[in-house]
Amino acid sequence: MRDAWTDERLDDLNHRVDEGFRRLDADIRALRGEMGQLRGEMSQLRVEMNERFDRVDRRFEALQRTLILSFGGIVAALIGLIASIVATGA
Repeated sequence: MRDAWTDERLDDLNHRVDEGFRRLDADIRALRGEMGQLRGEMSQLRVEMNERFDRVDRRFEALQRTLILSFGGIVAALIGLIASIVATGA
Protein backbone atom coordinates (compact mmCIF):
# COMPACT_ATOMS: atom_id res chain seq x y z
CA MET A 1 0.00 0.00 0.00
CA ARG A 2 1.31 3.43 -0.91
CA ASP A 3 1.28 6.33 1.48
CA ALA A 4 0.25 9.70 0.22
CA TRP A 5 2.95 12.34 0.26
CA THR A 6 1.48 15.44 1.78
CA ASP A 7 3.23 18.79 1.83
CA GLU A 8 3.78 18.31 5.55
CA ARG A 9 5.49 14.93 5.03
CA LEU A 10 7.63 16.33 2.20
CA ASP A 11 8.64 19.27 4.41
CA ASP A 12 9.57 16.83 7.20
CA LEU A 13 11.63 14.74 4.79
CA ASN A 14 13.31 17.87 3.45
CA HIS A 15 14.14 18.94 7.01
CA ARG A 16 15.61 15.50 7.85
CA VAL A 17 17.70 15.50 4.68
CA ASP A 18 18.98 19.02 5.43
CA GLU A 19 19.80 18.00 9.00
CA GLY A 20 21.66 14.92 7.73
CA PHE A 21 23.75 17.06 5.39
CA ARG A 22 24.51 19.50 8.23
CA ARG A 23 25.76 16.61 10.37
CA LEU A 24 27.78 15.28 7.45
CA ASP A 25 29.28 18.72 6.85
CA ALA A 26 30.21 19.01 10.55
CA ASP A 27 31.79 15.54 10.48
CA ILE A 28 33.81 16.40 7.37
CA ARG A 29 35.01 19.65 8.96
CA ALA A 30 36.08 17.74 12.08
CA LEU A 31 37.92 15.18 9.96
CA ARG A 32 39.70 17.95 8.07
CA GLY A 33 40.83 19.43 11.37
CA GLU A 34 42.09 16.07 12.58
CA MET A 35 43.89 15.51 9.27
CA GLY A 36 45.58 18.89 9.58
CA GLN A 37 46.71 18.01 13.09
CA LEU A 38 47.96 14.63 11.86
CA ARG A 39 49.91 16.32 9.07
CA GLY A 40 51.63 18.52 11.65
CA GLU A 41 52.51 15.52 13.79
CA MET A 42 53.84 13.65 10.76
CA SER A 43 55.98 16.63 9.77
CA GLN A 44 57.47 16.72 13.26
CA LEU A 45 58.07 12.98 13.12
CA ARG A 46 59.81 13.36 9.77
CA VAL A 47 62.12 16.01 11.24
CA GLU A 48 62.97 13.76 14.19
CA MET A 49 63.61 10.79 11.91
CA ASN A 50 65.91 12.83 9.67
CA GLU A 51 67.88 14.01 12.72
CA ARG A 52 68.31 10.43 13.90
CA PHE A 53 69.33 9.19 10.46
CA ASP A 54 71.90 11.99 10.30
CA ARG A 55 73.33 10.82 13.64
CA VAL A 56 73.48 7.22 12.42
CA ASP A 57 75.21 8.38 9.23
CA ARG A 58 77.82 10.26 11.27
CA ARG A 59 78.46 7.20 13.39
CA PHE A 60 78.93 5.00 10.32
CA GLU A 61 81.33 7.56 8.84
CA ALA A 62 83.34 7.57 12.09
CA LEU A 63 83.41 3.76 12.09
CA GLN A 64 84.58 3.76 8.48
CA ARG A 65 87.42 6.18 9.31
CA THR A 66 88.44 4.00 12.26
CA LEU A 67 88.48 0.87 10.10
CA ILE A 68 90.51 2.57 7.37
CA LEU A 69 93.05 3.88 9.89
CA SER A 70 93.27 0.46 11.56
CA PHE A 71 93.80 -1.25 8.23
CA GLY A 72 96.48 1.29 7.36
CA GLY A 73 98.21 0.62 10.68
CA ILE A 74 98.12 -3.14 10.12
CA VAL A 75 99.54 -2.76 6.62
CA ALA A 76 102.31 -0.45 7.91
CA ALA A 77 103.13 -2.94 10.68
CA LEU A 78 103.31 -5.81 8.18
CA ILE A 79 105.53 -3.79 5.87
CA GLY A 80 107.78 -2.98 8.81
CA LEU A 81 107.90 -6.64 9.86
CA ILE A 82 108.72 -7.77 6.33
CA ALA A 83 111.41 -5.08 6.02
CA SER A 84 113.02 -6.12 9.30
CA ILE A 85 113.02 -9.77 8.27
CA VAL A 86 114.59 -8.93 4.93
CA ALA A 87 117.14 -6.61 6.57
CA THR A 88 118.28 -9.29 9.02
CA GLY A 89 118.60 -11.74 6.19
CA ALA A 90 116.57 -14.48 7.74
